[in-house]
Amino acid sequence: MLIDSSAITIYSAATVIVHALGIAHAAHAVMTVRSSQGAIAWGISLVTFPWLTIPLYWVLGRTKFHGYAEALRSVYAEHYQLVRQTYNEIAQFQVALPDNLARLQPLAKKFTGIPFTSGNAAELLINGQKTYEAMLSAIASATNYILLQSYIVNDDQAGEEFKQALIEKAQQGVSIYFLYDEIGSNKLSRSYLQSLRKHGIEVSAFHTTKGKGNRFQLNFRNHRKILVVDGEVGFVGGLNIGDEYLGKNPRLSPWRDTHMKLQGPTVQSLQASFMQDWYWATRNLIDVNWEIKPHQETNQTAFVLPTGPADRLKACNLFFVNAINEAQTRLWIATPYFVPDDATLTALKLAAMRGVDVRIILPNRPDHLFVYLCSFSYYSEMEAIGIKLYRYKNGFMHQKIILIDDDMAGVGTVNLDNRSFFLNFEVMGFVVAPPFVASVEKMLKDDLAVSVKVNYAEYQKKPLWFKLAVRISRLLMPLL
Repeated sequence: MLIDSSAITIYSAATVIVHALGIAHAAHAVMTVRSSQGAIAWGISLVTFPWLTIPLYWVLGRTKFHGYAEALRSVYAEHYQLVRQTYNEIAQFQVALPDNLARLQPLAKKFTGIPFTSGNAAELLINGQKTYEAMLSAIASATNYILLQSYIVNDDQAGEEFKQALIEKAQQGVSIYFLYDEIGSNKLSRSYLQSLRKHGIEVSAFHTTKGKGNRFQLNFRNHRKILVVDGEVGFVGGLNIGDEYLGKNPRLSPWRDTHMKLQGPTVQSLQASFMQDWYWATRNLIDVNWEIKPHQETNQTAFVLPTGPADRLKACNLFFVNAINEAQTRLWIATPYFVPDDATLTALKLAAMRGVDVRIILPNRPDHLFVYLCSFSYYSEMEAIGIKLYRYKNGFMHQKIILIDDDMAGVGTVNLDNRSFFLNFEVMGFVVAPPFVASVEKMLKDDLAVSVKVNYAEYQKKPLWFKLAVRISRLLMPLL
């Protein structure tokens, strides 16, 4: 049987074009991928297997989210006076930090334009029931507007409770703005969203694939969880909206998580973060209350850090590394996903070497197998340097907490992994106040009481196939 010469010509031309594209994409990877390991892995794969790797690179290869910062600069220029006035009013509450944390203040202002401020009140909310009760109570108290943002919203009993609470307030004339991540909330039904819209609630997905250069970038996520009511009370933390966060998923129950309620100047920072995301998603501005109501009775020092792949600097990673470097006696971290980049890993090791009590609590059950396996690859180097790893045994732990000395505690959405540091839109609240820090300390001591300290010798007894899976996971992580 004769092969059509024209078909051979077309195939040859296509092969040349695809390999040329592979080389061009490899050059792009070498110039832009955040780590040398990732650049090498992408470069070799793009040159060797371009047919397969080019589509993967379109989806997974970039770390810069295009258009977001440019859109915000445009709207800031249009409303310069209001933006400047708001930032100046918040800056009036700037406060000096303890000596060992003082170097975080210029970083805060560099990354956000807003410093650590006084006049705040922070309340720790442990697990889903307490958190949802506090959030729903705040929603019920709204008189003007509600801003609600979540990475995951499920159309289940918990999701229905929030939906009905929002609809009830909308019927009372309260303006409501509901923002969700379309990838995280991919199972959210159209009828759920239609029901909200039918009652006058403004609803939008974040649109991570919106804008030039983002169309195929499914690797980006808006991982923020924010609730702001009337510009006076705000919530941030690890809980999305769904039954599983109440411990109703048998595989992961009970669910261990932490949230935080804020009042004072930091609420304006949470509100500003939501407003930025809403403008990106809809190109509309919301008429909100920018009046600052300091909580004089409590008067705690706090700071809100929103970060993401549109930042000019890698704010999330840089702030965490610097915070770890400031620890003098204690550094306790709780995170469901532990895949630190080289800078964070080095900072953790140096902290342990200078005598800091470094403890990291991880879940004992996996919800994402790949990153769960990868965390085992750090066992030997952690144990050798004196870092204590613990596995939480009482269900699945999803909280994102950092505790530094007796001085500062952070609660929010940032996991100690590459995705949170470089690919996700995240937000953390940091509180410098003895009562709040003490409450976080007690909470983590309770968690440690139901955790088991990792023994590297026990990992060594694992079968070869498990250790091989762990090493492969570690090798592949720079690609994500």
